[in-house]
Amino acid sequence: MAHLLIVEDDDLLRDGLAAQLGQVGHQTTTAANGALAQELLESTRFDGVVLDLGLPLVDGMALLRWIRKRLLALPVLILTARDGVEDRIEGLNAGADDYLTKPFNMAELQARLVAMLRRSRLPAFGGSLELPAGRLRLDATQPLAWLGDEPLELTHREWALLSLLVTNAGQVVGREDVLSAWKADPSDTSDNTNTSSNALEVYVHRLRRKLADSGLSIRNVRGLGYMLETTTP
Repeated sequence: MAHLLIVEDDDLLRDGLAAQLGQVGHQTTTAANGALAQELLESTRFDGVVLDLGLPLVDGMALLRWIRKRLLALPVLILTARDGVEDRIEGLNAGADDYLTKPFNMAELQARLVAMLRRSRLPAFGGSLELPAGRLRLDATQPLAWLGDEPLELTHREWALLSLLVTNAGQVVGREDVLSAWKADPSDTSDNTNTSSNALEVYVHRLRRKLADSGLSIRNVRGLGYMLETTTP
C-alpha cells in the first residue's frame, strides 16, 4: 500500500489513526509537531501526508506551504477541526489535495486517502511510466544520482529538476513549478536572479545529454512544461 506520515498533536487520535490505517495495509510514521514532521520529510520518502492544522512549533498551514515548496507532488490531506469555508479555501489554495473536518468517519478518511493516492499516481496523458530497473537512482536529500553504478555529475539545479521529473514521471512538470522550486530552495547557492525560462531550457538541455544512456528522455510538452518518459528500445 502506501507509506503515510501522520502529523497530529493529539496523542490518542494520532495513535488511533496509525493503528487503523496500519490495519488496512498502510505503513505509517507519526509526528506530534510540525518541526518533527519537517525532519522526517527531509530524511524519508512518503507517499502521502495526513496533516492537522493546529500544530505546535510549526503550524500546519506553514508546514503545508513548506511541503509545497520542496515536495511538489507529495499528496496532502488536511484533517482538522477548522470547519469554516475560509479555512477550507485557505488550505486548498495552499496546496492541500483534500480537506476533511473533525469529527470524521474512519471509512470516509480511508476512501479519501485511496482516491488521493490513486490520483497522484495517474499519468497526465494516459500512459504509464516504469523507470528502467536499477538504472537511475537519486538521493532524496542531496544532489547525488547514479546511472547503474556510475555517478551522475549534476549541479544542484539539475538534480532538483531531475527530482521533480522523476517524482512526477509520466506527468507534465510545469516550467513555473521548476522555477519556483529553485527560488524556494535555501540550499541552492546559484544566482537566484537567473531563474528565467531561458535558463531552464539550458538546464534541460544539459540534463538530456547526461541521461542519454539511461533509457529515459525529457519531452518538451509545448506550452505546458516537461515530461520524463522511457525511450523506445
